[in-house]
Amino acid sequence: QVQLVESGGGLVQAGGSLRLSCAASGSIVSINDMGWYRQAPGKQRELVATITHYGRTNDADSVKGRFTISRDNAKNTVYLEMNSLRPEDTAVYYCNADVLSAATGPYRPYWGQGTQVTVSS
Repeated sequence: QVQLVESGGGLVQAGGSLRLSCAASGSIVSINDMGWYRQAPGKQRELVATITHYGRTNDADSVKGRFTISRDNAKNTVYLEMNSLRPEDTAVYYCNADVLSAATGPYRPYWGQGTQVTVSS
């Protein structure tokens, strides 16, 4: 089995910063794309940022210039550095990874349990 565990969420004032981490563990052979998504109350889950195995990134327009996604392949970990936070960034943030597992065969997506980010005005 593969597990993704997020950490780093919390409460911050507008204009502040947070750094999220997501570590993948288990019977992992390789990880392709990794990413962060978020879901605010009453809204659909939306893409925040993704990063390929080789470091190519894709950011949502709403976070460009404020959030930075990165990864450490040796640690099977993806990060999200969030700066200039706004109240509208308040959501549960989920990490996602396309994992090739020795136990389950072909690449398939896995999700973390989510971490709450709350930005106060």
